[in-house]
Amino acid sequence: MSLPESMSRIVIVGTKTHIDEAIEAMYDVKAIHLIDHTVGADEGFSLGTSRPYSPKASERLLKVRAMAKGLGINNKTKSNPVPVDEIKSQISSDSVELVEEEVNSVFDKRNDLNQRITELNAKKKNLELLSAIPVDLDMYSGYRSIFGVVGTVAEDPTSALSGVDCEVFSSFDKKKGNVIAVFAKVQDRDKVTGILAENGFSEISVPDGTGSAANALADVDHEIETAESELESANKEVENLLEKHKDFLEASEEELSIEVQKGELPLRIATSEYTFVIDAWVPAKKAESVKTELEANVEGVYVEIQETRGRSLEGTEEIESRFREPPTRMNNGKIAKEFEYPTKLVSVPKYQEIDPTVLIAIFFPLFFGFMIGDVGYAIPFIIIGAYGLKVAKSKDWRIIATAFFFGGIWAFIFGFFFFGECLGMHFVGIPTDGVTHTWQQLLGLDNLPAVFEGILPAGHGVSKVGSEWIGFLMKLTVYIGIVHLLLGYVCAIYNKTIQHGFKHAFLEKGGWLLAFLGIVLMCYGLANYLIFAIPNEAAMNSIDLYCIIIGIVLIIVGTVLNRHEGAQAILELPGIVGNVLSYTRLAAIGMSKAGMALAFNYIAIDMFAGYVWDPVTQTGSVEGSIIGIVFCFVMIAFGHLMIWVLAIISAGLHGIRLQYVEFMAKFFDGGGTEFEPLKVKREKTISNANKATSEV
Repeated sequence: MSLPESMSRIVIVGTKTHIDEAIEAMYDVKAIHLIDHTVGADEGFSLGTSRPYSPKASERLLKVRAMAKGLGINNKTKSNPVPVDEIKSQISSDSVELVEEEVNSVFDKRNDLNQRITELNAKKKNLELLSAIPVDLDMYSGYRSIFGVVGTVAEDPTSALSGVDCEVFSSFDKKKGNVIAVFAKVQDRDKVTGILAENGFSEISVPDGTGSAANALADVDHEIETAESELESANKEVENLLEKHKDFLEASEEELSIEVQKGELPLRIATSEYTFVIDAWVPAKKAESVKTELEANVEGVYVEIQETRGRSLEGTEEIESRFREPPTRMNNGKIAKEFEYPTKLVSVPKYQEIDPTVLIAIFFPLFFGFMIGDVGYAIPFIIIGAYGLKVAKSKDWRIIATAFFFGGIWAFIFGFFFFGECLGMHFVGIPTDGVTHTWQQLLGLDNLPAVFEGILPAGHGVSKVGSEWIGFLMKLTVYIGIVHLLLGYVCAIYNKTIQHGFKHAFLEKGGWLLAFLGIVLMCYGLANYLIFAIPNEAAMNSIDLYCIIIGIVLIIVGTVLNRHEGAQAILELPGIVGNVLSYTRLAAIGMSKAGMALAFNYIAIDMFAGYVWDPVTQTGSVEGSIIGIVFCFVMIAFGHLMIWVLAIISAGLHGIRLQYVEFMAKFFDGGGTEFEPLKVKREKTISNANKATSEV
């Protein structure tokens, strides 16, 4: 639990003749969050214009991206980084244009071949139809008094054409299609075309040529084969170009993107005829070093630290809007930083409120592990999580790996020390203790160390799905929920305290805290009396009575403090009970998982393997067949794999839901602006300093 890093606002002033050096220096500092200038905010200043090199860099960047897309370069393409000086030299010597000329010539060749193959295939399709008609290609046209037409039909028009003086050639085939050629007098054209149209006629264009359509079809097949061979060669040329230029294209895209970004930075700052003014936020602990570095490295630049912004919101309404809200730089350690992603899925914390990342890092794996609570399921989580943290790069996969790893550790702790079970079976116990199977029984082990007993089974092998422990687990999760929610209310009061002072915080959030405590005490007293009281005992226990009375008083006081919310505060009081009871899902999901595991173990071991326990000799034996034993292992593997996958969904979903809906809703507003310093991120290029280091 921590506040975002403290921020200072600085102003950077310099002469426009040194603006390029200033831009380079600001990117090198890697700690400056730019405040965009507002038009008309300062008299005599306006937005700047992009640097002279920016349009050319933008044009080249578009060319590079077009070539990269055409060659099939994507995020999965592996390339070797190129030194910055080398790629800059290549770009300045018009290498982009030279590569574009080489690549486009191959692209044009490939496109022409694709177009030719498309045309030849269309011609081939027509010739395949025409080859069914015993008419040469040159006989379809060239007449004065008659006309010829050929095409496909849906129905046979021969009988309808019998009344017309014409010659009909046709071929009807269900697979190849129905084709017909008609030759008639010119004066009968309208009559013939009308009859053909009524029968679903679609005309075919006759290719130029002589001789039979079959011979022409063979020639077209040869042309297609030749064109496809040439296309294959062109595709190989494209592959060669990919291997030849991928390093250059990826490096140049990165370098040109950086140039465009730097070149367009003046569009965000204030400039006059001779000077520029930049407003920015920097981390307070780096403000002096940023000032010193900029003034030392850039001639004609002066840096002034305007303020170090506190957390109080008093008087912020009078501050100019662009300076009102400092950016949020989340201040978490190495491990907690991995949990920033789920926080940002909701929103970026405001500068003046607690960042819940550390709390999520504590409670989410804890809840996840409690719901799993099994050594057998925990070990794969730990292994997969550790591997994922080692190889995963994307934020999505890293948070999944983080949840698996730390959730798996808690699942192992709960499974071993609390529940004392593995794959739905306890380590210690025999059937007479109330369970179907334990590892001690199945493996014939005696005198296992006490550490294997766990806390919940208390050394008796009683399953957590048994009636003896359901009530205990439900109450335990309710108490967990009370502690978790109480922490949320405390965080809410803390947020308001740093923003407006304790008095304002207590009047706004203290009422909810008192009402929460009152409802907890009242429900505790009522539950003890109504559920756990001794039958026929009329008098209420004094402790229960005091809890109910104190609880009612706290509810009334809390409701009065929340008077500014009116009736809404009263209507929301029952929701507090729902919030607390929502944590019973921790026990419910854990018990459902254990129940499924118990069922699969019973089916596999007792029904398929035929395992029999002798209570007299305290030994077990397998009486099933080989096939039954095989089915036993298949059932165990399939069943527990299915439970493991369901555990990911259920424990993960409900674990994060308790953070978002029940916990964070009590104090987290979000809506902050994430701290985004000016900096260059290089993956496809190597800076000179890095190159020198690697060479050493």
